[in-house]
Amino acid sequence: MDGGDEAVVAPEGPQQPLEWKFSQVFGERAVGEEVQEVDIISAIEFDKSGDHLATGDRGGRVVLFERTDTKDNGSRRDLERMDYSIRHPEFRYKTEFQSHEPEFDYLKSLEIEEKINKIKWCQTANGALFLLSTNDKTIKYWKVQEKKVKKVSEMNIDPSKAMGNGSIASSSNSSNSKPHLANGGSSDKSYGYLSNDFSFPPGGLPSLRLPSVASHETSLLARCRRVYAHAHDYHINSISNNSDGETFISADDLRINLWNLEISNQSFNIVDVKPANMEDLTEVITSAEFHPTHCNTLAYSSSKGSIRLVDLRQSALCDSHAKLFEEQEAPGSRSFFTEIIASISDIKFAKEGRYILSRDYMTLKLWDINMDSGPVSTFRVHEYLRPKLCDLYENDSIFDKFECCLSGDGLRVSTGSYSNLFRVFGCAPGSTEATTLEASKNPMRRQVPTPSRPSRSLGNSITRVVRRGADNTGVDANGNSFDFTTKLLHLAWHPTENSIACAAANSLYMYYA
Repeated sequence: MDGGDEAVVAPEGPQQPLEWKFSQVFGERAVGEEVQEVDIISAIEFDKSGDHLATGDRGGRVVLFERTDTKDNGSRRDLERMDYSIRHPEFRYKTEFQSHEPEFDYLKSLEIEEKINKIKWCQTANGALFLLSTNDKTIKYWKVQEKKVKKVSEMNIDPSKAMGNGSIASSSNSSNSKPHLANGGSSDKSYGYLSNDFSFPPGGLPSLRLPSVASHETSLLARCRRVYAHAHDYHINSISNNSDGETFISADDLRINLWNLEISNQSFNIVDVKPANMEDLTEVITSAEFHPTHCNTLAYSSSKGSIRLVDLRQSALCDSHAKLFEEQEAPGSRSFFTEIIASISDIKFAKEGRYILSRDYMTLKLWDINMDSGPVSTFRVHEYLRPKLCDLYENDSIFDKFECCLSGDGLRVSTGSYSNLFRVFGCAPGSTEATTLEASKNPMRRQVPTPSRPSRSLGNSITRVVRRGADNTGVDANGNSFDFTTKLLHLAWHPTENSIACAAANSLYMYYA
């Protein structure tokens, strides 16, 4: 099938690389400050509008941020008319809540971490925000809404003795012990209680008013609406909302379950790759995601480097895939590490659903769902690590799971690396963009000019590209050796603008171009 008529429309002429600028940082740590394990960010997700951002950490907390520059400077339409150069996306802290607590599975004698693995935004309703969060075993559905704080006012008492909540000041909890009468009165007339011998003044009160309740301020309240538990024997690696707004999937190493948002005690197992004999197990599920517009289609990746496209209309149990995407390994290139580095850690659909981006240990690959012969483009993320695979295997870094993301217009892709670096590649036809950025206040300081390579044509309008900018030595642009303990695993691209949020340990950095 030739899908060339739906290809992403690139601007005329060669696409210019974006110049990234620092925007904000939340949770910046001082030099020499030790990072607490529970504060390390483990998930990042923008909502569909891009006005809200959620992060999860290893301590089981979810922190929400909201965009402020669109609210302060007028409507989004007005901002779009302004020169883009003066726009500066800004977010502010909104609220946070404890999503998961550490648990213990007594049947399996297994500790369940509170760490947030994934966060997904759901459709908003009545001004409330909804999102799904998951740890290794349990998924929760949260509603975050502004609640008005109500206070009692207009009491028939002297305001000088009144508290904010309508009680009498002297009747607040006191450490002083006062003698009380059996009927509740007080022998101390100055204590302030309305004792039984209280008498109305002659002629009565000038006006008797009923207390009224007034709302003076609002506070954000996070409430857990549903808990989806006891459906996974293995660790949950991904959750994904369906475009129908009613269902979502959760995936672990061997199974994918389909849930209805409103039903927490039942799920449908739609993919099961568990063999009858576990000794025959050769691959596991590493990531799964629903198609952004087709509610019957989902994709999942495996530890063997393949992606399977599934159509829910074919059968109730989708063990047989509709399409299989995998790249044939070159003859003579196989080594002990081949299967390990081929394992896909993350997949993402492009906004329109035509392309799938996948991240394995060494590369990013862009796949066209209409072409299963191989990836459309391959981007080498950190090729300089290939001679070091043995060391990376010894210290377990080779099993790190890096995430990937696409820009809203589908013209660029991004993923993280070591030394708190992340890469941005242009994926439009003819693009040579391959930018290296550092998660710091000076993101471009690691940048060096990168020579481009000619792409190899596959015929028609589709090109398979082995990308540039990755054949570096074992040192970075400044000649420094790379630090494998600082890794940028989690990042997200704003759905409508060139803005990236990424996590470096406990710090959230934001950049715009």
